[in-house]
Amino acid sequence: MNIPKLGVPASAGLAILASVLGAPAQAHHLIEILHLPVSPLNGLFSGLAHPVIGPDHLLFLLALSLVGLRARAPWMLALLAVGLLGTGMGLLLPGLRGAELLVALTLAVTALVILGRLPVGVLIPAMALHGYALSTPVVGWSAMPLATYLLGLLISQGLLLLLALVVLQGIATGLAPTTRRWLAALLIGLSAAGGLAAVAG
Repeated sequence: MNIPKLGVPASAGLAILASVLGAPAQAHHLIEILHLPVSPLNGLFSGLAHPVIGPDHLLFLLALSLVGLRARAPWMLALLAVGLLGTGMGLLLPGLRGAELLVALTLAVTALVILGRLPVGVLIPAMALHGYALSTPVVGWSAMPLATYLLGLLISQGLLLLLALVVLQGIATGLAPTTRRWLAALLIGLSAAGGLAAVAG
């Protein structure tokens, strides 16, 4: 049996997979984990950490490296803007039923984009869903902690998108088609697992 050489992006994917399988079904907020008071500084730290400690958010952002997006800077700006708009929508209209399930399904959507089965435009509403989900823990916060949380989200997601679309995408372009399909299948499996966890939770 020949085992494909997965290279750096796939190895990183396996490392992330291990962390996902060992993580709780739904990522908790940094303030909840560390039992911190809500303050502007802690809001900033929470915004910086939330896309990283939420495995579904982290995987979605890093998986964009496999999509092969061109004109990376416009895509990055568009995704950041849509993500923040989604967060704003979540603050104005919280409590969307099935939001966590929909977020989990965005991994499968991204996989289908990687495989060429869906157009890249579906990444825009997918990012909006992630933004919406990131608003849930901060509904009801006062203005200053909320503002610093949003700033932290902007910085964190911007850095992750920069990593995905500039650094990792440059490496991912050299992947063999079979490896790309294997990673897409991995994303679909993780999406299914995350969807089941969201339904069970």
